[in-house]
Formats: sequence, C-alpha cells, structure tokens
Amino acid sequence: MRITVLGSAAGGGFPQWNCNCRNCAGVRTGAAKAKPRTQSSIFVRNDVDIDGVLFNASPDILEQIRSHPALQPARAVRDTAIAGVVLMDGQIDHATGLFMLRERGAPLPLWCTDPVMQDLSEGNPVLRVLAHYCGVQRERIVPDGSSFLVPGVAGLGFRAFALDSKAAPYSPHREAPVPGDNVGMLITDTASGRSAFYAPGLGAITPALFDIMCAADAVLVDGTFWTDDEMIGLGLSKKTARSIGHLPQSGVGGMIEWLDKLPARTRRLLIHINNTNPILDEDSAERAALKQHGIEVCEDGMTIEV
Repeated sequence: MRITVLGSAAGGGFPQWNCNCRNCAGVRTGAAKAKPRTQSSIFVRNDVDIDGVLFNASPDILEQIRSHPALQPARAVRDTAIAGVVLMDGQIDHATGLFMLRERGAPLPLWCTDPVMQDLSEGNPVLRVLAHYCGVQRERIVPDGSSFLVPGVAGLGFRAFALDSKAAPYSPHREAPVPGDNVGMLITDTASGRSAFYAPGLGAITPALFDIMCAADAVLVDGTFWTDDEMIGLGLSKKTARSIGHLPQSGVGGMIEWLDKLPARTRRLLIHINNTNPILDEDSAERAALKQHGIEVCEDGMTIEV
C-alpha cells in the first residue's frame, strides 16, 4: 500500500494567508527552517494499481493534483486516478475541494457518514451545488468498524470508526456531537495484511480506539496543536485545542504520551498541522522532542509505504 501525502497542514494551510505568527512570517522570509504546506489530504492506492482513493478534498486540491502527476494518468482526453473520495468529516478544509472536481463526466463516487451528508446538504450545501454539475454518487459510511470497498481500487479494504472530536462550526451538532461527525479510518492491504490508521481530526483517544491504533503498522493522526492553549497564548483565539476537537501533542494525556505506548514496530506520523504549531520549524526544540520520541511530521509530497 502506498500513501501519498497531498497536503499536511490544517485549515488555512501554511503559511496562512493572513497570519504573521512566528512560523508564517518565518517561512515567508526564510528566517525559519520550515516548508510550506497545503491543507490536509492523502491519496491511497495499492502498490501496483494506478487508481486510488482520495481522502478529503481540500480547497488546495487542484494544486495538489498538479503537483502529483500520478493523479492525472492521461489515459483518455479526460482522466483521473481518483476512483472515489472518502470524507473524514465535513470541515471546510476537507470538503470544499469537491467543488473543484465538478467537471467529471459521471457522478462523483463519494463515501461519507450520515451526519456529514446532512451537513454538506444543508449547512454547507456542497453536494446540492454539485448536483448541477457532475452530481454525486453517495455511498454510506457506517462508523462502527464495518468493512467496505471502493470499486476500481483492488486490494484495499476500509473500516471507519467514530471519533471524539467536533463537527464543523456550521453544523447543528457542533456543540452536541453525534457518532459520525468525525471518523478515523483503518486502511488495510488485503494481500499483505498490513494496515494504516488515519485520523486527521482527533479530540480524545479511548481504550477501544487505542487498540485499533496498536493493530496498525502506521498511524497518521491529528497534529494540529502542540499545546492545549496554543491559540490563546498567541492571542488568536479564546478556545483551547481540546474544546475545538484536537488533542494537543504535549502535556499529560497528550498525543505524544499516547504514541509512546504504541508497539515499537508502529510508524508514528502527525498530519493536519496548524500554522501556529512550533513543530513546523525544523530547528525548534519541539521538533527535536518529536524526533526523540520517534514521531515524524508529515509534509506535502511525502510517500509512505506500508
């Protein structure tokens, strides 16, 4: 199985268009050793197939396709290697790129949960707008660990699990979460049995979820914030990381503490990294701390073979 990181940043990308925090200013001027990043998305296929699955369609999807020729194999006048799109949630940075895929000649195969379907039909009616263009062939994700396949992508199986996080701000469930607002995905190579767990939005880890992570050969999980009060400390928000559905890396019960408990064989990666997170600076003490714990920071264009 081959995972291509199309985008590794949280909403707004890096640098964020209107932000002059130390990271954003530093990457613009070259004062910080950091790489620009687009908004988070991955493309997954088995080792021999051309076609694969796009997980999340970020607003940067056209740039990401241009940067990765494998997504445009040019077998016909109009072509794509995207056999289907799987949404992990209904957030702006994960769903509005669907607009950019509207030129398809057939309905777009789209997998999402019922709450996400509702949000993208009502609060942010992306799917209703697409009905005027290519249309959408929606397939239902049940976030209870049931397995499903994506036609056209042989050799890969998928299982979705409901996560403790937050629905999009425009969702009616924002402050009253329901199962399926956010999912984590276990992606398995059916030939080798090897697997990866993907959860770009993750507010808390339960024992049951941790068991699933332990069974995976690689985990790509929420890397949004370093500290719980990161945005508060910078004067950019009055909300903590946990209150908006993201488990910070540092501190008691943080992501580092959980990742340290994984089996030694498990590859650990952070994705969906906010522009304020000091781990973006490759010379930072925080980045050095991650290295000591054997945790990698995803960057655009990275290929992960599982």
